[in-house]
Amino acid sequence: MFDALSDRLEVVFKKLRGAGKLSEKNVQDSLREVRQALLEADVNYKVARDFVKSVQEKAIGDEVLKSIEPGQQIIKIVHDELVTLLGGQAEPMAPIDKSPTVYMVCGLQGSGKTTLAGKLALQAKRKNKKPMVVAADIYRPAAVKQLKVLADSISVEHFHLEGKKPQQICAEAVKYASKNFIDLVILDTAGRLHVDDELMKELEEIKSLTNPDELLLVADSMTGQDAVNVAREFHDRLDITGVVLSKLDGDARGGAALSIRQVTGCPIKMASVGEKLSDLEPFHPDRLASRILGMGDIISLVEKAEETIDLEKAEKMKEKILKSQFDFEDFLEQMQQVRKMGPLDSLLGMIPGAGKALKNVQVNEKDVNRMLAIIQSMTIEERRNPKILDGSRKRRIAAGSGNSIQAINQLLKQFAAMQKMFNNMNRMKMKGLPKGMMPF
Repeated sequence: MFDALSDRLEVVFKKLRGAGKLSEKNVQDSLREVRQALLEADVNYKVARDFVKSVQEKAIGDEVLKSIEPGQQIIKIVHDELVTLLGGQAEPMAPIDKSPTVYMVCGLQGSGKTTLAGKLALQAKRKNKKPMVVAADIYRPAAVKQLKVLADSISVEHFHLEGKKPQQICAEAVKYASKNFIDLVILDTAGRLHVDDELMKELEEIKSLTNPDELLLVADSMTGQDAVNVAREFHDRLDITGVVLSKLDGDARGGAALSIRQVTGCPIKMASVGEKLSDLEPFHPDRLASRILGMGDIISLVEKAEETIDLEKAEKMKEKILKSQFDFEDFLEQMQQVRKMGPLDSLLGMIPGAGKALKNVQVNEKDVNRMLAIIQSMTIEERRNPKILDGSRKRRIAAGSGNSIQAINQLLKQFAAMQKMFNNMNRMKMKGLPKGMMPF
């Protein structure tokens, strides 16, 4: 989402680093470009103005301009100010420490409320809590069914009352939860295409009847400054406790994420970074600031790995590599674990320097899917011993995976090259490979 802004800032900082000596004038000129970059990224103009003013006040001090590396000092100041702009530190969700804890989800139509309800339920379930999702949107066609499908997909309870008003549904859901040992009640409320008084009155009544521990606004990151304006209106009427940014994996300019905390004063608590129910993360201002400035986010990458990669299996796979026994069966298993962490281009963006080094390299998920389809069309015997793949077997695999024989040959060639690399590493007596980490 922040690629354009990151590119613009990188150009500005490159000039600063290249300058032998900095003066107030070239600092001011550079910050003028920073301000322009922020405005082009759809950041609120007052927020951009105040941000640049704050950076300038800190950057023109003697200890910065006369330091050994003034350019680096200014980059650090920009980073710190970005962190402040985004909220300073991560704001945790209300703990699920009483039965029932109530999360109320609100927002405009199409912002991702129903999907967020499913994501929150999945997170709670993974923490060994018993969640229940409540379908209180009786206006949008298929909204109740959509939430039911999501709930069934992760095996959590779904609550809805036919012919009742949303206020009654939510109130009865909380009563039901208290009698049935439900840990977390997630209220999926109705939205509108725009903020109106009727919607707000309904939400105010639901809040009054259920007394939610967390009142979350889902703000669509793709809508830019509209998301900021919506957040301000919802906060003024409902006193929301937190914002969840949806579609943060999109290709919009990202101004909403950089403006919403400063304009509303309401913390951003979570970020939705993909379409899967597992694609929900706590919002860390320092990590996002680092990614915007091209510094990567290695902490989030490690956390994703810890959540999804089976360390015992990874250790066994390392031993197979050391013994030159790594085959297609192992490769398929490893790729499936890596893909659980999220889109490959998103993971690369978390590695410091990878975004710049691979700027013109397109990570094509279709190519990865094609490769996996070929491997999955092989028998177990063929995966373990690709040397037995003759013309007849290749034709069968090509038909089964929807690929050409040439594509199969190319994959075999690439895999042979990878095995050769592993063999070379083995001959060099590879040692000290970190636990759980694979050399590819």
